[in-house]
Amino acid sequence: MSRVAEMLKSYPKNLGGFDQAKLVECIEACFDCAQVCTACADACLAEEMVADLVHCIRTDLDCAEICATTGMVLSRRTGSDASVTEALLEACRVACRVCGNECASHADMHEHCRICAEACHRCEVACAALLSELG
Repeated sequence: MSRVAEMLKSYPKNLGGFDQAKLVECIEACFDCAQVCTACADACLAEEMVADLVHCIRTDLDCAEICATTGMVLSRRTGSDASVTEALLEACRVACRVCGNECASHADMHEHCRICAEACHRCEVACAALLSELG
């Protein structure tokens, strides 16, 4: 059992609202994507052709911030507001799609972009699955 799952299971009240497995997957995907996007942006900065990667770096950093925020908000279950959660999940899904597509366009030349595109896709799918729970 992951730490995220342990923490959610340890809550003193049953807060409901989401399928716990989907919630755990989404939180973990958000934090993983935030880390991978941050590392990808840094790796892009180390490339000789950094000027060609400015848009990729920007989408990486935007996605990292949005994913980290979404993961943190999803981790706080007490008194959460469904409309805020829905807006964050949608923003995260879109940011992951945009970043994933951008990184995929560089994946043949840069392994870090391939890895990032995969993490973004996983997070996009996890956010969409959680959004369907609100739905």
